[in-house]
Amino acid sequence: MTIVEQIYLYAQQRLGGFADFVLKVLLALILYFIARKLIAKLCVVIRKNMLKFHADLAITSFTVSLVKYSLNIFLVLTIIVQLNLVKESSITAAIASAGVAISLALQGGLSNFAGGVLILLLKPFKVGDYIVFPNENQEGTVRKIEMYYTTINSVDNRTIMIPNANLTNSTIVNVTAMEKRKLEIKVGISYSSNLMEAKAILKRLVETEPRFLEEEKQFFVDELGESCITVGLRAWVLTDNYWPVKWEMNEKIKQEFDDAGIEIPYPQMDVHLK
Repeated sequence: MTIVEQIYLYAQQRLGGFADFVLKVLLALILYFIARKLIAKLCVVIRKNMLKFHADLAITSFTVSLVKYSLNIFLVLTIIVQLNLVKESSITAAIASAGVAISLALQGGLSNFAGGVLILLLKPFKVGDYIVFPNENQEGTVRKIEMYYTTINSVDNRTIMIPNANLTNSTIVNVTAMEKRKLEIKVGISYSSNLMEAKAILKRLVETEPRFLEEEKQFFVDELGESCITVGLRAWVLTDNYWPVKWEMNEKIKQEFDDAGIEIPYPQMDVHLK
């Protein structure tokens, strides 16, 4: 006979009724908190070992989350049955009678769980990727993929939790999936400006920027619009350099065009009075 059973029998002999129920609840709480500590330590051990063997971060976080939730549910049911807080027949009857209600309640949860499994198998993105989720106008760096939610951090350090089912049923843009990206910049110039000089400036700026890769570069006239000629460039950069290069090039283009007297038109209205 275990110590817990001895304590329980002793208290049952000395006390009865309400005191007996209170003792059961106290024992249940003690066992629950002790077991939760052990589950937490087990999850830490699982995470460390998976990372030790270079398991994918997404699979690691998903597995730890699955173990944590499963063991906690099993723990609660075990304590209820072992301490006779509720009879086994009562639990079985309650689960059977509430089967339809539980399935409806868990419908969203099950779809999110299935979505998490699909994400891990198909790998549309992984931990560390920068994704854009147009349906909810959200974007950020993926931090973890768990049973029901994928957590991303936005550029201004907001934590955003997106249900896995939403991600698997919608369009996702994985910005960092490839090692390099083609940078495209278009700018409008007035019809009175020197078109060839504008293209020459774009070419010179690209040639002198070391972060552009030694691959195909394009300089073109994109459109002859109503109020401007749209010129542009396309060149390859590493994905990590995409935004810094884009921002710097926009600034340099404006400065160079101003120095060369090339006008960038903007909407304006001329009023003539008679």
